[in-house]
Amino acid sequence: MTTEGQQVSRSVNQRIRDVKVMMAGSTLRKVKSKSWKKQRHFRLLEDGLTIWYKSRWAGRGHSTFSVTEVEAVREGHQSEVLLSVAEEFPADVCFTLVFHGRQGNLDLVTETPEEAKAWIRGVLPLDPRHSRAGVFSPQRLLRWVWDWFQRADKNKDGKMNFKEVRTLLKMMNVDMDEEHALHLFTMADKSESGSLEIEQFVHFYKMLTQRDEVWKVFQDYAEDGEKLMLNELENFLSIEQHEGEQSSQHARELIDRYEPSGSAKKQSAMSLDGFQIYLCSLEGSVFKPEHRELHQDMSQPLCHYFISSSHNTYLLEDQLRGQSSLEAYIQALKRGCRCVEVDCWDGSDGEPVVYHGHTWTSKILFRDVVSTLKEYAFKASDFPVILSLENHCGVEQQTLMAQHLTQILGDTLLSAPLDGQLPQQLPSPQELRGKILLKAKKISDPGDCVDETPTDEVSDEEEMANDDAESPSTEDPPPAECLLFFFFNSPLLQKSKSKLSRDLSDLVVYCKSVHFHGFEHARAHAQCYEMSSFSESKAKRLAKDAGTDFVQYNARHLSRIYPGGLRTDSSNYNPQEMWNVGNQIVALNFQTAGLEMDLNDGLFGQNGGCGYVLKPDFMRDGSTRFGPEKPGERRGYRPLRLSIQVISGQQLPKVNQKEGSIVDPLVRVEIYGVPQDQAKEETSHINNNGFNPVWNETLNFVVHAPELALVRFEVEDYDKASRNDFIGQLTLPFACIQAGYRHIHLLSKDGTAIPPSSLFVNVSISELT
Repeated sequence: MTTEGQQVSRSVNQRIRDVKVMMAGSTLRKVKSKSWKKQRHFRLLEDGLTIWYKSRWAGRGHSTFSVTEVEAVREGHQSEVLLSVAEEFPADVCFTLVFHGRQGNLDLVTETPEEAKAWIRGVLPLDPRHSRAGVFSPQRLLRWVWDWFQRADKNKDGKMNFKEVRTLLKMMNVDMDEEHALHLFTMADKSESGSLEIEQFVHFYKMLTQRDEVWKVFQDYAEDGEKLMLNELENFLSIEQHEGEQSSQHARELIDRYEPSGSAKKQSAMSLDGFQIYLCSLEGSVFKPEHRELHQDMSQPLCHYFISSSHNTYLLEDQLRGQSSLEAYIQALKRGCRCVEVDCWDGSDGEPVVYHGHTWTSKILFRDVVSTLKEYAFKASDFPVILSLENHCGVEQQTLMAQHLTQILGDTLLSAPLDGQLPQQLPSPQELRGKILLKAKKISDPGDCVDETPTDEVSDEEEMANDDAESPSTEDPPPAECLLFFFFNSPLLQKSKSKLSRDLSDLVVYCKSVHFHGFEHARAHAQCYEMSSFSESKAKRLAKDAGTDFVQYNARHLSRIYPGGLRTDSSNYNPQEMWNVGNQIVALNFQTAGLEMDLNDGLFGQNGGCGYVLKPDFMRDGSTRFGPEKPGERRGYRPLRLSIQVISGQQLPKVNQKEGSIVDPLVRVEIYGVPQDQAKEETSHINNNGFNPVWNETLNFVVHAPELALVRFEVEDYDKASRNDFIGQLTLPFACIQAGYRHIHLLSKDGTAIPPSSLFVNVSISELT
């Protein structure tokens, strides 16, 4: 056995032991606070996916969750709750399950360190979707197949009869002809025992997943039908993958990297297996691998970048009754967010607190938020983090806030201009690496009154209330609780002048919050370090009525957009409309999954996921004539034609868990960009095949501002009687698309990978003539 094979064998054996521990069950302490620590019996059910738990006094009552819902497992005291009980429970018996989306963490304590290790190791590998990359190596594929084997092996004898195989095929979302399935089963059953062991099952799986559409492409270039010689692979890369001169060197690299056969490698050739592995790899992905890495110029002023930004970052749920949590900051920062929001209010014990004012959301300490920023700000990216401060505190607690910021953050907090001088333009992300910047109100000059904010500066809530009062909705009236929220946040209840601490004011350097007085006023008077916030309704009006002026303004200044006041359910607006006019800090509710967050993840999935994306050159020129309504009226206008042949799908997940249910998938491709580029096309649906549906349908688009466009691939389960169900999606910038035969590795609603689910497409991009 090879070294890799031995490693896989050891890994599989360890997983078997861990799964046995989980299936036998464990009594764990579920911890919610210092005073709430209850014993619960946890065990893994026979399907290999569901974890069941209950208290001994709950009678028949119990709770369950699927391992597919788990995003991460944190060992030791890595949560607010477990930190609070660190003196009582050692780190080696503690772990936290972090769930996708809106669900709160599960903090658990085991009896022994060995038991903790079994659960920590066991939970994530059970679900093949825990990797965001979404691409299987042969080793990961073997582990994933082993998971299916375990789930289908109902009597746990390490073998699988044909009846269990038929059950497995349903679980894998394939409605296969029984005669064909039996034929493959018999071919794999080398011992003629009527059952398959794990090695035979892997062979069966390979036969099951042979792909005719890949074989046909392979045959077009393999003269002998068996292998691609080096020159044949070069031709494929040059003609189909549009690689040009680099195809020769790349062909050698691909053989070295992906060809599993030693004899083929010696011939400088690639087998069908190697060809399919390459096409399913990151290099064969629709997303250009080089654009996943940090590759953009990071030396331009901050205002020349789109910045990944969060609204009400402290919330895990809605804005009326939701939980405020440090975990929300951790999750946003880990996703590359570079602008977080903190709403501060006077605490009853003298310590400022963070929550959504005048609502029933829970409260957390400001100093704990700052400590969390200190620890997590630069885990995903070392480019600067902007702390957007919504300040409702009195002078005394503001001064305490300034102390917390300086003492906890230390040199990480930027508290003075880089060169000691007022800037003529904003510094760059490169110059500000590893720094946290405070965005807040500031006393304008030393002659200003220490305890008063200049009258032209208003809070986001006042700005929002004014904007929403100007633009009443034509839709149904909001629910009573929304009106109550709106009343409490009305400018009528806000003080006309709020007192401002000099200590806190002095920490604001490059992000001074000011009221927006119009584009003409900004051109004549605004400093580069002054920035304004706009509600979504005001930003939309400005974008529609004065798009070019807005683009010019954003070439010189930072601007922040935030959701309208009636979005008490933490829903999001479409950020594309704001990016179309160059707004940098387009703040979204990160806790709310959906199309809007898909677009955000799509834009910021490039450039190493660092949270900063360089705006197109025509949006960085203060005298630009570009406007989103007329994209053709600019220098360098070059529309492109995008043609996407949707060939096939692979192992799409089930969305209806009823026994025997199979999806009827269709593929929709959507373009998001300037108004002229907004478009969508879709394939027909395929009946009862989520395993290997084949469409061979071509969708065509014309894109007038490709530099701004995002392309979204969505797969849905067709339903003629009701709304289609979501299956998976991938959103990426048009500029990041690789032409040629490519795989689209699908993501779930929460933006996490669901391998091996994918689409196989052929992409063509050409100039419009």
